[in-house]
Amino acid sequence: MHDHLLAPLDLGFTTLRNRVIMGSMHTGLEDFDLPRLAAYFARRAEGGVGLMITGGFSISPDAPLAPGSAEIISDSDAEKHRVITDAVHAADGKIVIQLLHAGRQAWNPNMVAPSAKKSPIYPFTPRELTPEEVEGEIDNFANAAAKAQKAGYDGIEVMGSEGYLLNQFLTERGNEREDEWGGDFARRMRFPVEVVRRIRAAVGPNFIIVYRLSMLDLVPDGQSFDEVIELAKALEAAGVTIFNTGIGWHEAQIPTIATPVPRGAYTWVTRKVREAVSIPVAASNRINMPDDAERILANGDADLISMARPMLADPDWVNKTAEGRTNEINTCIGCNQACLDNTFNMLLSSCLVNPQACHETELVYLPTMAKKRIAVVGAGPAGLAFSSVAAERGHDVTLFDGASEIGGQFNIAKQVPGKEEFHETIRYFGAMLDKHGVKRQLGQRVSADDLRDFDEVVLATGIVPRALELEGADHAKVVSYLDVLRDHKPVGKRVAIIGAGGIGMDTAEYLSHDHGTPSTSTDIDAFCRFWGIDQTLQARGGVAGVAPENMPSAREIYLLQRKAKKIIGPGKTTGWIHRATLIAKGVNLMPGIQYEKVDDAGLHIRLADGSAKVLDVDQVIICAGQEPQRELQAGLQALGKQPHLIGGADVAAELDAKRAINQGARLAAEI
Repeated sequence: MHDHLLAPLDLGFTTLRNRVIMGSMHTGLEDFDLPRLAAYFARRAEGGVGLMITGGFSISPDAPLAPGSAEIISDSDAEKHRVITDAVHAADGKIVIQLLHAGRQAWNPNMVAPSAKKSPIYPFTPRELTPEEVEGEIDNFANAAAKAQKAGYDGIEVMGSEGYLLNQFLTERGNEREDEWGGDFARRMRFPVEVVRRIRAAVGPNFIIVYRLSMLDLVPDGQSFDEVIELAKALEAAGVTIFNTGIGWHEAQIPTIATPVPRGAYTWVTRKVREAVSIPVAASNRINMPDDAERILANGDADLISMARPMLADPDWVNKTAEGRTNEINTCIGCNQACLDNTFNMLLSSCLVNPQACHETELVYLPTMAKKRIAVVGAGPAGLAFSSVAAERGHDVTLFDGASEIGGQFNIAKQVPGKEEFHETIRYFGAMLDKHGVKRQLGQRVSADDLRDFDEVVLATGIVPRALELEGADHAKVVSYLDVLRDHKPVGKRVAIIGAGGIGMDTAEYLSHDHGTPSTSTDIDAFCRFWGIDQTLQARGGVAGVAPENMPSAREIYLLQRKAKKIIGPGKTTGWIHRATLIAKGVNLMPGIQYEKVDDAGLHIRLADGSAKVLDVDQVIICAGQEPQRELQAGLQALGKQPHLIGGADVAAELDAKRAINQGARLAAEI
């Protein structure tokens, strides 16, 4: 069923064993622990990936994302990388290293760029490169490629997209030069073309050169698509082996890889590039399951599929596909919470649904030497993670839940437009429970006495919504988010939501959506219209002059919070998407609110300026925090048992699936 995906690809001088590329991700391991990085890549090579691409390594002292970032410049650097290439080749894999020059897109006070133009998302203004320094940086790329070859890599990827240095040279947004490296497009594109030409001269013909090509800049002063094609043809002539897809500058105001983006949302662009060149082209961005990847290849949209975070989520993605076990794939849900959010917070990356990612050497699921009977109460994310890992290790696990289905809070989240991928996580955990023999007792509440004969008891019972201390809190207008998202109580056309955290924003998104129309997170055409992307590829950057389509909310919604700061939602790299979506739908975001009472007239509030206002609403929905659900704890302690608390039962300050799954998996690895 996946013949295109699993077919080898002959590059002339070497053959990739399938059409799956593990795309580049910066994990943090690059900067301080190459042996752990080697284990991370070796694990994916064992899982069957055809070609892996490392995170970005700087090619010169002026290139790094931040001071101290990893580089490949010297012979000693090359020698250190041998631990990676040897480990990957021992697992019958192939790996290329990404060569990166950040240009103005860095946390680096000493940055350089084509012109002294500050990026809108970074604090420092770059120094303009002199013509001699431009030549020097080209030579630095060639030198880094030669060092990569010496280190044993099968090739390199040139990072030419996402608004980094090579991309900056190509557009007036980043390049205001009038010399031989700027002006018209023929001169602006000289820099990336010369980089590839000199790399090919340095490494010879039998070395993979992947070029990450910005096919759609998603900024109004970006490249025209005709310029993209002109550049692609010149790069092919200069010696590129494979084109990888890059979509959007980091400065762009359009989402590209988060879960509100439909699967395969940008392959229509990749197809147009593939039609213009004669070398293999890889599709990328929000491709996470084999059927989607196979369809993209079968339709002729690409020759390869580049997936980064799906390989964080499941290192055995390819092997499971080849063996017909796609139901066992731990699917990337595009949440960004443990990968990109960690990266931008200067933390080691991992994966919300797979805590072992980037922790392969210290979070190991070894067979137990002392089998125990373990009761797990609660089939939400924490309970599912614990149960599947504990049973995999050999424990006898029984999972209890009062609901009739597994999933807990994920069953609420999966209904929210933009969070449909939670269906996949529930499917995965269900498959793991079956595979490892976890006994399920669903649809019944248990007492402490029911658990007295178990060796260990794990309480993953989740949360209860926090009661709101407000006059009129018992009014008929007042409901909780669980009433709306879990119990589907009727909601009127005018709604006030108290609490603008993750749950409040999800509730607003759910209620703002007309559930009879296509969701922008599942329908590519609707997504492009909503965000103002030109699918005809006539607009410069794909967006210049294109007005986003108005998709007003199905209800009049007020999203309120006590704090005076801007409402943006959780997630460093995704909060802005949720905020922009709600604003585009006309949701009223109101910070700095004091709540006074609820009565027949509606919700009485005091605004940030001190003035009073009554919101004439049909419902007041409470999303103002949670408390741990621990009703079994005292009874178990009375029986002499000390239960383990994980997930919301442990800490319920804000629902946090990343912490819940990690906590469950780590307890299961130790017990």
